[in-house]
Amino acid sequence: MMNETKIRAYLEKEKLDAFFIAKRVNVRFASGWTGDDSFILLTKEGLYFLTDPRYTEQAEQEVPDYEIINWRLPGRTVGDTVARLADEHNLKSIAFEADYLTYDMYDDFQQKVKAELVLAGGVIDKMRAVKSPQEIAYMRNACEISCRAFNRILKDIRVGMTEKELAAKLSLYMVQEGADTQPYGNILISGARTSLLHGIPSEKAVEYGDFVLMDFGCQFNGYMSDMTRTVVVGKATEKQREVYEYEKRSLEASEAVMKAGVPVRDVYRASLEPLKDTEYIPYTYGNIGHSIGLFVHELPYLAEQYDDVLVEGNVMTIEPGIYIPDWGGVRIEDQVLITKDGYENMISIPHDLIEL
Repeated sequence: MMNETKIRAYLEKEKLDAFFIAKRVNVRFASGWTGDDSFILLTKEGLYFLTDPRYTEQAEQEVPDYEIINWRLPGRTVGDTVARLADEHNLKSIAFEADYLTYDMYDDFQQKVKAELVLAGGVIDKMRAVKSPQEIAYMRNACEISCRAFNRILKDIRVGMTEKELAAKLSLYMVQEGADTQPYGNILISGARTSLLHGIPSEKAVEYGDFVLMDFGCQFNGYMSDMTRTVVVGKATEKQREVYEYEKRSLEASEAVMKAGVPVRDVYRASLEPLKDTEYIPYTYGNIGHSIGLFVHELPYLAEQYDDVLVEGNVMTIEPGIYIPDWGGVRIEDQVLITKDGYENMISIPHDLIEL
């Protein structure tokens, strides 16, 4: 796979002998593996896939280029297997994901693996920031599935339905429309609860006049979509219309500056321009988006404090919001592909306020 080549190029550049990969999304990035409880030891010449008997048959089908090793033997640990491979192949240095490995596993490695353990947290995560044409195609499909599910859920949102009921229906619709059957935590909240940035669906029933905020997405072949739309049940009040309009302007001002070569902080600053001299600046949040792929929150992020620059092939969410405690909030979120001259919006649902 091309991604194995990228990791080996890193080993060559840093003069390292191997990379031990434990983070699930990075195992998938390197190998295409879709299961759990598996690790990779990637050397300059070899590919070793460490798993247990629950997954060996699946591994033979999904990662045929790897030597598959059952590490879960009585009294054995992953560290024992890595130590054996390091000795057999004379590995002097092994990079590992310092931002992910548990202390227990690291301690086990320290005791058993003779090779030097080299901190390499975030290295593979950064490799994932620029998406391949295949990855982009998968995310387009995921976004199209989410948009179709959104159009279906609008028919169900009515007075008396609970947030939990609606959230369950939305997840079902995405699977019915073609998503992987591994949905991640979708947000569907209503009324004053819409000021919660990451509110969990509750037993609260939708009432007339409520905002209903849906921040949701799905996976297609492991690659994710992430979108948000906020609707009103019934007729919007003047205040709701005003807040929604400012949020829409904030989103569109952000998107207007997005293209390769633009610093991420400039995107954030653009989101505040429509809100200047209004009462709503204090009700914004300092992080207005993130990259997305095999994981929902990937690097880079869109915020003032980061020095990153957008590059062609980034897939970003853009989601400024206005959150007023005890009143409610509005968020509109798109998922966009960064291009040389601008962006491609993967979300087809318009930004206009929908009244149900």
